[in-house]
Amino acid sequence: MTEQTKIVIADDHPIFRAGLRQVVESDRMFTVVGEASDGAAALQMIADLVPDIVITDINMPGLSGFEIAGEMRRRGLPGEIVLLTIHDEEAMFARAMSLGVRGYVVKEGATADIVNCLHAVRRGQSFTSAAVTGYLFNRANGSARPVEGLGSLTAAERKVLRLIADHRTSREIAAELGISARTVDNHRNNISAKLNLRGSHALVKFALQNLGEI
Repeated sequence: MTEQTKIVIADDHPIFRAGLRQVVESDRMFTVVGEASDGAAALQMIADLVPDIVITDINMPGLSGFEIAGEMRRRGLPGEIVLLTIHDEEAMFARAMSLGVRGYVVKEGATADIVNCLHAVRRGQSFTSAAVTGYLFNRANGSARPVEGLGSLTAAERKVLRLIADHRTSREIAAELGISARTVDNHRNNISAKLNLRGSHALVKFALQNLGEI
């Protein structure tokens, strides 16, 4: 008998998590060995249970899915990663790939995609939802256009912009980069001016949409 693939599911919505577990375990190849509702608990569960595959939402309390993936790699924890997201932006996908994520599933179609994704990941392959597949072709063909204004940003401004895409506050960015929060705010203002962005959420939106180019 083929050994079952052990799965940990991390999502802060219990109804969605329960539904996803039901879909996953409808295939006898997979067994869910644990569920977590926040990022820190998920990371501890991964260390304790050593699952073959981790399915985690990107937007998690405590630690994001990106941070969970990063910590797993930093600590040398085994297991492949499948990210669930409400975002179909190419930039989010690019960040996922940079972290060695094997599966990238948009939550809207998760119940239809997740079992196929798990089978692909189990075979050592990668899987993405159809919503981002077009980006893969554009990237492979080199047809992505450079984003206007990005070339004018300094290296420091690009670092700040990448952290903005991770929904970090000015204080958190300052701690990460070893600079003052006021300096971070100055970078934010300069970036917005160079990119001609207006409004409190325009910078975050731009960073998320163009993360792969930053």
